[in-house]
Amino acid sequence: MGVFTVIPLMMIPVLIYNVIAFGSPALSTAESVRSRMNEEFMSIPMASGTEWIITPGHGLMTLSLVMLFFELLKSTGIGRAAIMNHAFSMVLFIICLVEFLVFGAFATSVFFLIMLMSLMDVMAGFMVTIASARRDFHVADGYGD
Repeated sequence: MGVFTVIPLMMIPVLIYNVIAFGSPALSTAESVRSRMNEEFMSIPMASGTEWIITPGHGLMTLSLVMLFFELLKSTGIGRAAIMNHAFSMVLFIICLVEFLVFGAFATSVFFLIMLMSLMDVMAGFMVTIASARRDFHVADGYGD
């Protein structure tokens, strides 16, 4: 049972956001986190002649989507590691929900979407596990006929 199969990958963007939100000496406000997330990080010239401006918020959302993709791939696994991953994903979602509701620095659209991706990870993991268990039950049930 490897560490990467048990630990939810969605934890990475949540930890990065926590570092950004709690990185200042005092607790950050939603406005200060929003301003940090909306600063220009880099710009890429496009063929149309315009500049594609990328912010830290965009980068964090992209990372979150990539982590969600790999979490969805991991959710197809079976066994003890998959069950532990689902449980830790549920704990991560609860932590995100509490942070979103209690701490002002987490009341941003970027964190809300990360929290929503965490919820999708939990729901997809449980749905895939239930579907797999149902299929295994029907196969095992069919052998008895």
